[in-house]
Amino acid sequence: MRISSKLAACVVVIGSMGVCASTAFAHHSFAAEYDGNKPVTIKGTISGMSWSNPHAWLDVDVKGDDSKVTTWHCEFGAPNQLYRRGLRKSDLPVGAEVTVTGFMAKDGSSSANATSVTLADGRQLFAGSGPGAPQQ
Repeated sequence: MRISSKLAACVVVIGSMGVCASTAFAHHSFAAEYDGNKPVTIKGTISGMSWSNPHAWLDVDVKGDDSKVTTWHCEFGAPNQLYRRGLRKSDLPVGAEVTVTGFMAKDGSSSANATSVTLADGRQLFAGSGPGAPQQ
């Protein structure tokens, strides 16, 4: 059976629209997940970094007063945005001490939208907080 080129092109276009639409719906606004009235500062050790689109994620292990470790998931901007602002993967190795500032998740989980990250050497880098985040 032979498929016409027009039919094949339609299948490709329709399939592409479905992928693009699912990506668009998966993205969210700052106000949908984070509370601009609840700034947070997280100090701890990097346990992981995911450089993926649409947002990069930094995992920071924070030791509480009771010595219990809580892993915070910090949403950063898109990898390309971070790179253009001078942030490199090598700046955030597992085990490095960092301070992350941002805004708490509305659901009270150990998650934050990061605005900046301060490295152990004192450098402060933009973390790419999303549109709609309060200005600091």
